[in-house]
Amino acid sequence: MASKNALSEADRLVLDNYESTLLNGLMKLCKTAGILSDTLLSSPDIDAKWEEFIQEYIEDAVREFNDFPEAAIAWPAFMGMAVAKRWDEDWEKYKGMKYKDLYGPNGWDDMDEGILHYVLGVDLSSDEASRLAGTMKSCALAALGLIRHEGIEAQTALGFFALSRTYTAMYRIGEAVGLYRLKYSMTPLPKGPVS
Repeated sequence: MASKNALSEADRLVLDNYESTLLNGLMKLCKTAGILSDTLLSSPDIDAKWEEFIQEYIEDAVREFNDFPEAAIAWPAFMGMAVAKRWDEDWEKYKGMKYKDLYGPNGWDDMDEGILHYVLGVDLSSDEASRLAGTMKSCALAALGLIRHEGIEAQTALGFFALSRTYTAMYRIGEAVGLYRLKYSMTPLPKGPVS
């Protein structure tokens, strides 16, 4: 894996701007599809799972990217939805889950359908499945378009880190969509002592 030190300060700034633009665009796509509000919902527990998964995920994604670029970019969003669902169900039971626990019946190839059906309990022929899968595909295509627009070359250190940030952004979007599906929202804490 490439070292973060391989990047200049200018490259880091490019990546920070790219990630911010990407997240804003993905949120707009998801809000338009009716699967997310204006808030990027999150939980430290769910975020920490991505840190556990990212290395193994990148190994799979690198192997599959040339043949299935949209899937390689979209799958982390499904993973974020799955971890949000497990977090809500019974975190004590599921906090030890491993990356490959999220594989579909055919491994990496059908991770999206496996998560939708077996984890989220969504009927694969339903409108909800179409809306979630279609929106994640649109998000993946938007991310690929943004990478091209920014002129980030795939076979460079900058390209590697752009993809890594893309996967992370997609996971965060999936996490937010998952929490939104579960009716979570950001509410201010009451002021003063709690009785």
